[in-house]
Formats: sequence, C-alpha cells, structure tokens
Amino acid sequence: MDVATSPLTGAPEYDYIVIGAGSAGCVLANRLSANPGKRVLLLEAGGRDTNPWIHIPVGYFKTINNPATDWCFKTAPDPGLGGRSISWPRGKVLGGSSSINGLLYVRGQPQDFDHWRQLGNAGWSFNDVLPYFRRAENQERGADDFHGADGPLAVSDMRVRREICDAVIKAAGELGIPERDDFNRDDQEGAGYFQLTTRNGLRCSTAVGYLKPAKGRPNLDIRTHAQVRNLILEDGRCAGVAFDVKGTPRAAACRGEVILSAGAIGSPQILMLSGIGPAQHLTDIGIPVALDMPGVGGNLQDHLQLRTIYRTHRPITLNDQARNPIQKVLMGLEFLLRRSGPLTMGASQVAIFAKTRPELETPDIQYHVQPWSADSPGEGTHRFSAFTLSVCQLRPESRGDIRLASPDPFAHPVIRPNYLSTDLDQQTAIESLKLTRRLVETKTLAPYVAEEMRPGSNAQTDDELLEGARRIAQTIYHPVGTCKMGRDPNAVVDDRLRVRGIRGLRVADASIMPTITSGNTNAPAIMIGEKASDMIIEDNR
Repeated sequence: MDVATSPLTGAPEYDYIVIGAGSAGCVLANRLSANPGKRVLLLEAGGRDTNPWIHIPVGYFKTINNPATDWCFKTAPDPGLGGRSISWPRGKVLGGSSSINGLLYVRGQPQDFDHWRQLGNAGWSFNDVLPYFRRAENQERGADDFHGADGPLAVSDMRVRREICDAVIKAAGELGIPERDDFNRDDQEGAGYFQLTTRNGLRCSTAVGYLKPAKGRPNLDIRTHAQVRNLILEDGRCAGVAFDVKGTPRAAACRGEVILSAGAIGSPQILMLSGIGPAQHLTDIGIPVALDMPGVGGNLQDHLQLRTIYRTHRPITLNDQARNPIQKVLMGLEFLLRRSGPLTMGASQVAIFAKTRPELETPDIQYHVQPWSADSPGEGTHRFSAFTLSVCQLRPESRGDIRLASPDPFAHPVIRPNYLSTDLDQQTAIESLKLTRRLVETKTLAPYVAEEMRPGSNAQTDDELLEGARRIAQTIYHPVGTCKMGRDPNAVVDDRLRVRGIRGLRVADASIMPTITSGNTNAPAIMIGEKASDMIIEDNR
C-alpha cells in the first residue's frame, strides 16, 4: 500500500493495539501497559461497565439479551436442534462476557491442556499454563500448589447454600460420585458447590480486576463504543486498525503488534472483514482476499446444555422467593446491607462432573444445578416451585463455523454451531438424560420431586430422549476454537498466538483453543490473556 494513500497517515501511533476489552483483552491491556515506555490502545465496541446490574452477581438476568451490554447474537437454524435458532449472548461492554456471565470459576481438566501440547503446541501443557492460572487468581482460601492469592481476579466460595442443592450433592454420592469442594486441581470428578469470581459479594470481572487498577496510566488509551471495521495491512504486516467511534471513522497505527481479543465470534469476523480467511467465502461476499486462510471461522465448538426441570412438592426453591414481593424486598435489603443472600449467587450453585461410561479416564459431562427454573436463562422464573439439572457434554465432537453475512462490519455474522451432529454427541446426550433420571430417583432426591417438567416423562426410548434433547437444548455460552492454535493446514495461529502469514498480528482469546476445555471457559480465557502478554513482551524486547 502506498504510504501517501494509507488511512493511517496522520493517525495516532501505538506500540500495541488490543481489540476487545473482554476476558482476555483487559488482561492484555493491564500487563502490556505496565511498561510506561509502551503506548497501548484498547478498543471496545460496547460502553463502560456502569450499569449496576453488571456488578450484582444475579444481574446477568438483566444484562444478557440487553443490547446495551450484549451483542444479542442468534444462531442460524440448526438441524441438530430440530431447525431451531437460539440466542448466543456475548458481552458488549468493558469486561466483555466476564461482565455478564454466570461468574463460575472452572479451569478445565489438566488433560485438556496436555492434549493441546500433544497436538504440537509447545508451552501449553497443564504444567505450562498452571503458573498463569495461579498468577491471575486471588483465591480467598489462600495459595497452594494449584492456587494463587495475589492476582487481580478474586475467587470466592459460594455464600448461599440451599436445601435442594445439598440434596443433589448427597444424591450424587449415592451414585458413587464423590463430594468435592475444589474442581480446579488435578482431579475434577465429583459434586459440590462452585466457586465464583466475586469479591465481597460483587462481581469481579476482568474490567474490575485488571482494567480498573490500570485505567489511570497515561500510556493506556481506552476507547469505548469503538467498533472495528477492519485491520489495515501493509506489505504483509498489520500496520493498524480502522474503527468507528459512535459512527465517526477513526484509525490508529501500530508500530508493534495488534492483538485480536474479540472472542470466538468477533475475532474471526474481523479477520475475514480484513481479507484474511477462506478465499472462496471472501470472494463470494465481495471482500478482496489478502490471505487465503481456510481455518478462520472454522472449528467452532460449544457446550450444549440440556436443561431438565423438576417441579418440587414443597415451595423450597428460588422460584418461590422471586414471586413473593415481600421476599424480593428482603433479598434486596440483605444484599444492600450485608452483601449476602440470593443476589450474590452465580448462575448455578452446584456442579457435578461425572462419567457416562465407567471406562472413561475423566468426566465427560458437567451438571449445572440451579435452585430455580425458567424457560431459558435471562427470563423470569416459573410460577411453580422447581429446580434445574442442566447437563452438558464436556468435549463434543461436533464442529460448526462462523461466516460473514455481508461485507458490512456492523452486520452480525452467520453462526452455525452444528450441534449434535455426531453419533458420540447424540449418544452422550441420551446417556446424560438417563443419568439425570437415576440421580432424581435416588433415595435422597426422590422425595423432593413431584414431576419431570422437561423433557417430560413420556420420553423413554433412546430416540425419544434424543428428540427431547434437541427440543430443550440451549447454549451454555462457551463458544471457542474459531482461530485455532496449531500446526495443521487449518490452524490460524501458531503456539505463540501469531497469525500465520501476517506479521505484527496475534489472536489471544478463547478462539485460539484447538479443543474446548472441560468446563466453563472464562478462567481459561483469562489464562490465555496472561500467557499471551508474557509472549508478546518476550518477543518485543
């Protein structure tokens, strides 16, 4: 590109430009700007995290499906869900999805990261990434070989315990699933209460933990309502970024590196808008091809939750409190005065990591146990007393993709998850529902249950259970893999997260995962931001 015609002429120049102030992006902004000699620009398409519901743990009811804080993506009709299109909430605010998620702190199994290393990604084994999990963590239980206590990310115990949740843990024990109070060590199998990313009863997003302490640095420029149009490429190098701030075109030049941290949807979308992606798709859309990279937007993986709902004999669930005006006032007062009570809960209270087949080395399914029920998260609770046993396959084989709908950077991309498209995923769904019923039929839990509301007791055969799974399934908000790390022809980044074929450009977010981790993905995304910051600093000395 001729310098005289470059959109970067006269643009402010930075050492690092981070695109996306989410779970990984806020980490990068903090760590890279710690050097006062480096000028850092952080671009976020959403606004600041001033909505009070962001900071109240149960506030995700108010922030997901809210266009002020959520991208409000929807999938294309999915054959695996009977042709249904479902909502895919993703954070559009400082902190990204860490500002609107369910606050559950789960790292995954050590074998997940060892598998990444086995795929050829040097430096990504569990022993390699554990120091970064520890560095990020401010664990209220204190430091040990697996946990850190000096990091920016507060991790605390669940403050609220409920009768029905205690019963589920006891019932799991009847099936041989041990009680466990820490899912983030070398063995994940068990049942127990989640830990949350909270501090003193308030959400600790990456915007709170990482960005707030750094925002006063004179070398850190934070731009909100800044939506990226495309990367600016010059002579095989990413030289800057074109973006809009509330409709006004802007540009920023980069003398060091641009880091894409826009997530599993946004990062491949921006690459493709910049001409980096599958050549035929870009040509069909009308975008000039800068680099044919077939893997961009592919390898999409997500955890699909089967939300089984059981009505109780007695009014013992949060549904009953949520419907009672006096109880709602009391819950609000308890939170305001003591930072305790139901408003400090995460999206789920209890986790169960279990095996659908005894010969498996590690758990292949995860339960999210909720002492309430709703048609979908983000909607009001049911008018009857009920609890939810939501189960997901930890390592699905199904792969989907992200594709552009048009060259318009403000148009949502096409999201095709391709759920339940393999025999293993279908069989795991069936076995998950069978295990759920065995759990409900235990001596401990059976006395609580009046009726299976979803999928319904009329589903008995394997075919009926699979049809029921397709009917009730929802995303559990864990999209990953669309700019995968690796050495094969479909890999987008190498093991130092550098985009292949383009100098000065990296991706650092959940999109780089070659395979999905066995559990909630926020903690691994933060770890990726921590590790990426070290690699960037090392490579730019």
